[in-house]
Amino acid sequence: MTYAAQLRRYSALLGLLPALLTQPAHAQKTPAAQAATTATAAHPTFTVKVTGHGRPVILIPGLTCPGAVWDETVARYQGQYQCHVVSLAGFGGVAPQQAAPAHLLQDTRDQLLAYIKAQKLKQPLVIGHSLGGFLALWMAATEPTAIGPLEIVDSLPFLPASQNPAATAENSRAQAEQMRQQMGKSPLSPAARRQMAAGMVTDTARITQVARWGAASDPATTAQAMYDMYTTDLRPEVARIQQPVLVLGTWAGYAAYGATRAGVQGVFEQQYAPLPHLTLVMSEKGKHFVMYDDTAWYFAQTDAFLKQPAVAVR
Repeated sequence: MTYAAQLRRYSALLGLLPALLTQPAHAQKTPAAQAATTATAAHPTFTVKVTGHGRPVILIPGLTCPGAVWDETVARYQGQYQCHVVSLAGFGGVAPQQAAPAHLLQDTRDQLLAYIKAQKLKQPLVIGHSLGGFLALWMAATEPTAIGPLEIVDSLPFLPASQNPAATAENSRAQAEQMRQQMGKSPLSPAARRQMAAGMVTDTARITQVARWGAASDPATTAQAMYDMYTTDLRPEVARIQQPVLVLGTWAGYAAYGATRAGVQGVFEQQYAPLPHLTLVMSEKGKHFVMYDDTAWYFAQTDAFLKQPAVAVR
């Protein structure tokens, strides 16, 4: 299998897996999702649960995951930091909007930035996993003075370019539209969900958890989010980010198909090259949910990340 084929498989696991795990939006909410703060008219694309005290940290989950994906992270840091845990509408049992907006992720970006202003958060640290990392990058590129240091957990500025270096937002649009149309079809069987989830996380209980979150997600919301990611290229935008950015990358999930650490790291380095203040580190054993697969390493990286100051941005 060629490296390009490996990246296509990786992209499918990262992006299409949660969509294929979806069930109708009336699926039962998870307890963690039920505990989240109710969305307000100011930010209908997400809810927020605030825990702890200290320097503010915003935690954004990935596709089809609720804020509960950060439970262990919050438990570790809430004694020293004020954790603003985001749950995106329509994911992991959180009620969706009545209709997925035509510009879902852009609306979410703008509402998150408005939330930071409304709550008077001074350059909060932001941690984002997967789609959450994409949103964090977009927020910081849009308003560089509003955001503090970023921790990006296994995410890229432009996912289609991991499959095709010549990809652009425009020439990816047809593929993205095809995905958006297909995502509303019948979900996979429970056995197929588990098999697919195993490509993203190792622990048996976590596989079950990830699959359940996907099954409780709204298909239309998931489809629109994927469309937006495939048609939004942040590579030229990230050059505007002046804050330190820590990127946690993974490669173990597709090592079985011949991928090498150096090859995958090269993809990350290429996409993040425009960032002025980048630290890229690769997990040796973690799959996509590296906070579950390589927990000690993830916390060691995050411990150091949370201690760094913001930089003055003109």
